[in-house]
Amino acid sequence: MIGAALLAGAADARPTAIGGIRQSASVDSRMLGGSEMLAVWTLPRLGVSVRNDPQDLRLLLGKRELRYAPGKGWTAHGFALTDTLPTPMIEGGSLYVPLRALGLLGVRVLADTPGLLAFAAPASVPMATLLPSDGGPERPVIRPPVSATPSAPATTAVQPAPAAPASPPPAVTPSPVSPESLPNIQPVPALPTPTPPPLVPSLTVPRVANLDTVRISRTLYRTVEVQRVVMDLSAPASQEISREGGGLSVFLPGVTVTGSQQTLPGGDTLTLAQTGAGAAIRLATGGGRSEIFTLEDPFRVVIDTTTYRDSSVPPPIDPEALPAGVTYRNRELLHLLSFDPALFQPRVVSAPLGRSLSVLDLVKSAGGVAGVNGGYFDPRSSLPVDLVAVGGLMTAASLEKRATVGFTAGGETLFGYPRPRYVLSGPFGSVTVNSVRATPNAALLTAFVGDGKTLVGGTGLTTLLLAPGSVSVTRAVTGQVIPPPRTLAFTFDPARFPALPVAAGAPLIVALNWQATDAPWGSAVDALSAGPLLVQGGKVVIDPRREGFNTAAGVWRSTRQSALGTLGGQPTIAYFEYGTPEAFAAALAGAGVRDAVRMDSGSSATAYLQGGYAGLGGYLNTVWSQPVPNAIVFVPRGVAGKK
Repeated sequence: MIGAALLAGAADARPTAIGGIRQSASVDSRMLGGSEMLAVWTLPRLGVSVRNDPQDLRLLLGKRELRYAPGKGWTAHGFALTDTLPTPMIEGGSLYVPLRALGLLGVRVLADTPGLLAFAAPASVPMATLLPSDGGPERPVIRPPVSATPSAPATTAVQPAPAAPASPPPAVTPSPVSPESLPNIQPVPALPTPTPPPLVPSLTVPRVANLDTVRISRTLYRTVEVQRVVMDLSAPASQEISREGGGLSVFLPGVTVTGSQQTLPGGDTLTLAQTGAGAAIRLATGGGRSEIFTLEDPFRVVIDTTTYRDSSVPPPIDPEALPAGVTYRNRELLHLLSFDPALFQPRVVSAPLGRSLSVLDLVKSAGGVAGVNGGYFDPRSSLPVDLVAVGGLMTAASLEKRATVGFTAGGETLFGYPRPRYVLSGPFGSVTVNSVRATPNAALLTAFVGDGKTLVGGTGLTTLLLAPGSVSVTRAVTGQVIPPPRTLAFTFDPARFPALPVAAGAPLIVALNWQATDAPWGSAVDALSAGPLLVQGGKVVIDPRREGFNTAAGVWRSTRQSALGTLGGQPTIAYFEYGTPEAFAAALAGAGVRDAVRMDSGSSATAYLQGGYAGLGGYLNTVWSQPVPNAIVFVPRGVAGKK
């Protein structure tokens, strides 16, 4: 289909593209004599055979031909000429013809906009010049001289040949000349034989399709570049793909293509070449990950190349390729990731004692798909400073004043202010454990969850070891001991706690008393304390005094913020790009979040989601955060049951 601007003449000259490839400026159209024109020497690139002679101009495409000769004007062959075409013009030594002539010939236009004139790639590029219109032998093409005088006009219309004189001039009889009077003329040396243009291989197999156009787009997501190469074919064709170091090659059997090479905006190189068996495409990327696929109606071969340009910045999530059951929402500075509770279960995941890991590593360790950093910790020791409970075992003691988020075995999310303590009971009655720690204190009854590496106990102290759920002492040790993983260890001075058993097999029951009625904490298996509580019941309830926060300290400054909440009945990770806890709470309530507890923020704030562009993974945070000792991880239901 020929665009209206091409038929009627555009207001301004325009850049051109052929087969999706932007041509050099010398191929751009020109406004001459009030009409938009193209140089005749460029037309073979569009599949038009030409005779580039201002006295005998020929343009041939298929069975349609236009001719121009001074004194005769334009004539059509193979079709009826119903339009009046402007006269060809000469500009800078090149002969130009109106774009309307190409429309009459049937040249295929893909884009006809004020900023671009894009043509389809031809099935073949003619190499030979058309013979003279009278069918005679080839003769030199004589062009009018181009004046070097600055004031002379650069553009001239093709003028008719001078008319023959009314009567022949009188005959002139030459005078005899002696040989001695002739000048000594040296023979003109023979000119070197011109080198013929390189031959384009012809297709030697049945033709399946033509590669009509190539379109390029490039999008940058933070520092992740996604480059798309779309190759439009006239008909479906098979592909043979080979991946090589630094690139990708695609062979299209039986496909014709106009050879070319171009450097893409991102620095990659795309090469198209015709071979006897088909079209060969080579994309040299120098890095990145390329994926190839096809689209129908019309048939297209697409190559997407994703390149991580700057690893100093976390890659973003891909909102168009989220895992099933995950919903992403963005409201100015606030970003939300919600998880279908039928598919995912939130869990507290901890690094080994005394270590910090990236949220990505914590997510991977649990087989999860996403995670947000957990509670506050001492950066020197990587030990949590507030409640951590994992799998029904409290591994870090509670400060008993900060907001807490917990999860039941069924995945229900709890919010409130529990004050959990271990309680030991038996024939002696019951006693409350003072602290959860590995370091012994003779004045206290301390608890510790074994990791198979850490020593507990000490000289003169007794340690009772029990398996979770046991009703009796598994082992009693005086001195130091390394409890096996997930074994409960209680260390005390028998002189201070004489009622406690000191021998294996003695009856002993361990319970975790949550000391709270604001949620069904007795059913919690995982919990993290952080704070403050930002939103409850859809309303802002932030109260730093209740939770013992110093609003003049750095913990309350404007910074990056993260939280765990619920939205529409789904557990939700929240990330706030920058602001105070009050601003974060207001944004959450405004977005419809029902309940939310802030996690450790600032340099710890991280929200990670599996997938992303080219499988890089995605982060809501735009700055890398420090490793953390624990995180809340969303695990697929099937995986959660196995952990």
